Amino acid sequence: MYHNILIPLALATPDDSLRPVEAVRKLASPGARITFLHVVEDIPPQAAGFLPAQYVADVHRERLAELSRRVAGVEGAKVDVVEGNAGARILERAEADGVDCIVIASHRPGLRDWFLGSTAARVVRHAPCSVLVVR
Repeated sequence: MYHNILIPLALATPDDSLRPVEAVRKLASPGARITFLHVVEDIPPQAAGFLPAQYVADVHRERLAELSRRVAGVEGAKVDVVEGNAGARILERAEADGVDCIVIASHRPGLRDWFLGSTAARVVRHAPCSVLVVR
């Protein structure tokens, strides 16, 4: 049983992105700390100048509200939204918070993933803890 679980969620997918929650219910010890994390990719500097000043704050607030809505039924869930590269930020958070398990959803890889790699693949290769990949 795990005591400190991190679940990164991509909010661009429909509500079925909560598949990892079912796994967590089986893996979490009573009173486990469960953190849901969404990473907003950085805006390229070339595009940032064309966006309203409040754009990043608005996106952060909207994603936090959506993440909170999606995990409302999970007892003791904490939510957070951060900016940056998804793979790097997930790994940083796992290390900083002393996470003992990351539960991450993955799609079936396509040709693009064979060359560029996916977030889940990067997390699996570099995580400081156990990783469960849910399809």
